[in-house]
Amino acid sequence: MGTGTDHSPLASRSTGGSRLSFQAASCLVPTTVIPIGPDPLPRRIRLTDWTIGKGSNRNKSLFRLNIYRYSRGSDLLRALRDTNDPRSDMTSALLEELRRFVDAELAAFRRDWPDVSTWEARCAWQRRMAREGWAAPRWPVEYGGRGLGTLEAMAVEDVFAEKGCPVLPGMLGLKNVGPTLQAHGTDEQKRHLAAILSIDEVWCQGFSEPGAGSDLAGLRTRAVRDGDDFVVNGQKIWTSNGIYATHMQLLVRTDPQAPKHRGISVLLVDMATPGVEVRPIRQINGGAEFAEVFFTDVRVPVANLLGPLNDGWRITMTTLGHERAGVATFAARLEQRTVDLLEANRADTRTEPLGPGLRDELLDGYVDARVLGLLGRQMLERLAGGQQPGPEQSVIKLVHSEVSQRVESVQMAIAGAAAVRGEDPAAAHAYLSARSATIAAGTTQIVKNIIAERVLALPRNG
Repeated sequence: MGTGTDHSPLASRSTGGSRLSFQAASCLVPTTVIPIGPDPLPRRIRLTDWTIGKGSNRNKSLFRLNIYRYSRGSDLLRALRDTNDPRSDMTSALLEELRRFVDAELAAFRRDWPDVSTWEARCAWQRRMAREGWAAPRWPVEYGGRGLGTLEAMAVEDVFAEKGCPVLPGMLGLKNVGPTLQAHGTDEQKRHLAAILSIDEVWCQGFSEPGAGSDLAGLRTRAVRDGDDFVVNGQKIWTSNGIYATHMQLLVRTDPQAPKHRGISVLLVDMATPGVEVRPIRQINGGAEFAEVFFTDVRVPVANLLGPLNDGWRITMTTLGHERAGVATFAARLEQRTVDLLEANRADTRTEPLGPGLRDELLDGYVDARVLGLLGRQMLERLAGGQQPGPEQSVIKLVHSEVSQRVESVQMAIAGAAAVRGEDPAAAHAYLSARSATIAAGTTQIVKNIIAERVLALPRNG
């Protein structure tokens, strides 16, 4: 494919009939509905070229992607001029410092931990990152962070993905709970922040319940005031990191007579409190990343109330607001994942080149992941400017779920019988883990409804 005229405001590619994933959801989100930015004048960005083997229908093994991005000439767009490193113009001194630090620390870490995927190894890695403020670069310096802005922090995440750093185990505490404590916590409650950084405390979020997942405000876990304590009874489900967590940010109903969004409060709960029972949920990949948590007459001190009584929905919106940046982080990780797969399957590194079908599928995954990365950066620009995210937030979630499954299916097909026999456990584990992508953090069906109702202004079902 050459560098000729593009015909779509989002992207154009000669794929021999392949679909663009933004049109895959039953044509729910045509590309004309989701512009990449506000201005009518397009600016061209040439991304990267990949040589993947002879015989591809993409112009004799040379793949080039051109994406139009409408922009006001933002710093982020200028940073994307260098297609080999999208962060080349962004705080270069900071990123060079980070790269040197990661290179040195990662080498020492891998010597100490041959299997870097274990929980214990990932905790050790977080402690290394925390020592220099890199575990939570957006946190203020006084709390142990770097005080970086949204776009700078995204550039840091990109470097972590590029270098293959382990995913930090305390992500929920670092990304969601910690910033919420900083915004709404008392001085005593903010004492948790140092332990969150050092992973001495692992935090989870007690949000979803049976019957109150997508409709979070419909939660039924009750907390009744009894002297200096709240007495909690109820159940939470799909609690990420539940089996490792030492603490929970718990949503409870404290006023059953109030409208459902107004009778909610937030409690900070020590998971070792009598009456808390954690049951792991065994997954298809053999892991137990989620748990059910039961509360039976659990006494939580009133001092552990985060924010005002019955104002928990506002506190929760702070937490969920910080999750938005996490959506962009997932997009960046997926983009790097596809880059790694392309590099691993270059024709000059394989004894037997991939067939044209697998090559095309792998390249399609890269294209979609690259567009997702750009959408994620746009969303962060909005957040950095004090704006609310546009439709790209829901689009990123929807397409990320589907693309990640497709990419891991391709990797499974490349691994072939070796993965089935257990000789390539990483490919099999990634394939099975990706099955949850269309369920976790909002099912595909729910996200499609959100896009239909809030973006396309279609009538509600029923």
